[in-house]
Amino acid sequence: MNRWTVKEEKSLQYDKSVVNRLKRIEGQIRGVLNMIEQNKDCKEVVTQLSASRTGIDRTIGLIVSMNLEQCVRENIEAGEDTTELVKEAVNLLVKSR
Repeated sequence: MNRWTVKEEKSLQYDKSVVNRLKRIEGQIRGVLNMIEQNKDCKEVVTQLSASRTGIDRTIGLIVSMNLEQCVRENIEAGEDTTELVKEAVNLLVKSR
């Protein structure tokens, strides 16, 4: 089993904040599409895309941290080392950029 994956019997429960963030990002992207259809200024479009990307990056960080916390807790309870989990989490964050 991949060490980074939360054990099957205990799936990660995403809280409302993650869903709300994603809905906000979805709205931003729809807004960007509308701006493009209306031939808005490049600077305005890029500013909104940048805001969307920032929202996605923060959401990724939140999801990784939630998962890492749960995986570390489970490993500690099982008496297992957590070093690899932390390394995998860092690598996941680096790859997301």
